[in-house]
Amino acid sequence: MFVFAFINLTTLTSANLDVRTLGESLVVLALLWWCWTGFAALGNILRADQGVMPLVGFVVMAAVFVLALNTAAAIRDEPGGLYGPFVFACAYLTIWVVQGVALWATMGTGPAPRRRSLLLTAPTMGGALIILLAAMVPQRLFAEDVADDVRLGLWLVALVVEYSVPLLLTRTGWRVRSVGHWAERHALIVLVALGESVIALGVGSTERAGRPITVSIITAAVLGIVVIATLWWLYFDLLAFAVEQMLHGVRGPERIPLARDIYTYLHLPLIMAIILVALGLKRLLTGVITSPTRAARESLGGLDLLVLYGGVVVFLLALVAIELRTFRRLDRLSLAAGGLLAGTAPLAYRLPALTALALLTAFVGVLVLARLRTNRDIRTRVRETAQNEQAALEAEANQWRRRHF
Repeated sequence: MFVFAFINLTTLTSANLDVRTLGESLVVLALLWWCWTGFAALGNILRADQGVMPLVGFVVMAAVFVLALNTAAAIRDEPGGLYGPFVFACAYLTIWVVQGVALWATMGTGPAPRRRSLLLTAPTMGGALIILLAAMVPQRLFAEDVADDVRLGLWLVALVVEYSVPLLLTRTGWRVRSVGHWAERHALIVLVALGESVIALGVGSTERAGRPITVSIITAAVLGIVVIATLWWLYFDLLAFAVEQMLHGVRGPERIPLARDIYTYLHLPLIMAIILVALGLKRLLTGVITSPTRAARESLGGLDLLVLYGGVVVFLLALVAIELRTFRRLDRLSLAAGGLLAGTAPLAYRLPALTALALLTAFVGVLVLARLRTNRDIRTRVRETAQNEQAALEAEANQWRRRHF
């Protein structure tokens, strides 16, 4: 469902890319992210394959699919059919009502469990109700254009309310019962976003529509895949393992703020960055396909290069923030690379589109090689620890299986 949601969001934004559309898309993405991390938190409390949880998962999946289908009309309604903002708001509210009921039903009886459930669900439910209010009231009080602005403002208020929820988690009795599950769920959504980037690149190729394949098209496609692969490497080669291992070693009340800040907060800009890169690659490949000669001569204009280069810059800064919060260590290499890339963007505006993409690809490729050199020792240690842990878990599981099967 989230693969489809990301694809739909990228496709719709690409069709009409301007500052307003881009901003609205990022707000929708923030709401989708909250659905994901909320369900990951619920799954860390309750087994997702036991009791009522499979049914909860099916309902949430259907509601997320409705959200994705209705992305284009979430803030500004489209003529004909049901009122888009109301459909979006109802689907979003359904997600949180179902998850809230599941939490209430399984947290146990008595004042303390009920109070914890209320602290966990009330602020997010309040945000969903604000979005429902935004779908029902502004159009009754204001003209259409003003109503859309008011609705977007109410959405931003809802996000502020919802994103304050994790600040209460240390007082609700909530615990990270499985660090492995918590880290794996958020790593999975990074993979989902990266996979969506590949699909977005492929969707851009549908513009070919009978046009012959050319060297420019192949070059743009291969360079795009290299950029996506390097983003994967920068996160999964070392940092994902190291952060999970660090979180395993944290005990007591410090674990909740650390898990919250790293995964709930700092993975959001990581996802946003990947979606921006996907959007930039899709538009670039579409331009190369429709006008290959022009793409080889003329530069990217408007927001196209900004979202492509800016997405990589935000990705690098998010990695810096994650490492700083986890290890209290500043990744100077990624920080310098992000600053240098941001400074290179004005030059890239003067280059032909394919040359600008090749420059970005070379830049992230050099960064990967530099990180391999500077992080050699810690990379070896972290990856060996991960492999030894996996081997120990498999050995223990094999012993159990020999006794019981």
